[in-house]
Amino acid sequence: MKKLSARRRHPLAAVVVLLLALAATGGLYAAFAPADKAQADETAQSLAIEEGKKLYSVGCASCHGTGGQGTSDGPSLVGVGSASVDFQVATGRMPAQQPGAQVPEKRNIYSQAQIDQLAAYVASLGPGPVTPTEKQYSPKGADIARGGDLFRTNCAQCHNFTGQGGALTKGKWAPSLDDVSPKHIYEAMQTGPQNMPSFPDTTMPEKEKQDIIAYIKTVNGQDTATPGGFGLGGLGPVPEGLFGWIFGLGSLIAVAVWVAAHTAKAKKS
Repeated sequence: MKKLSARRRHPLAAVVVLLLALAATGGLYAAFAPADKAQADETAQSLAIEEGKKLYSVGCASCHGTGGQGTSDGPSLVGVGSASVDFQVATGRMPAQQPGAQVPEKRNIYSQAQIDQLAAYVASLGPGPVTPTEKQYSPKGADIARGGDLFRTNCAQCHNFTGQGGALTKGKWAPSLDDVSPKHIYEAMQTGPQNMPSFPDTTMPEKEKQDIIAYIKTVNGQDTATPGGFGLGGLGPVPEGLFGWIFGLGSLIAVAVWVAAHTAKAKKS
């Protein structure tokens, strides 16, 4: 009887063994797979930083110092973050051709992959604003009217009501926002390049930045209509009146002089 009972197994025993095996396999995956993924991400980040340091040594170290500490020719990059690097390098402002009151935008000489590597290295020097994702800067679904209010309150003093830019003091200027990508507008608000103040999320939440971007793309986009004709910088009635006085009244005076001269000749003959 003992031998017979020893050979007997409960009908659910096989199911229990199978479940235990699956649980053990799942536990092993949960224990090791995330670690492998984290290790892979860390390795990729380390490689990006290493390659970025090489690019930095060639194109940036002469002005910003070998460790990003800054020199008399360039400010420190410790703590500026990856967003600042992406904005400055992707818009061609950096590397700068020569020192001056303000570094102008020019053709970019780096690929986006190289920019990401440079940004990774500079970000490793100290925490700072992070390069935004498309979800953060996309103007889809934003409140354009609210963006206009925010723009006129915070930006129009320098960039003009329609983002056409304007002159500042000591040879500096606020650039035009024509055809500037939403990503770079967002990064500029994050980092405050050159004379521009910064607007971190604590000061201007992400949603408000999206509203401003939507407004700028509406009034300054490639498909923006100008039913009034030549906008004259969008500055309103003052330049329009000045244009009318100088060219309109000037044209009338020129016509009057021409008519008077020809009338006098006719009388003499």
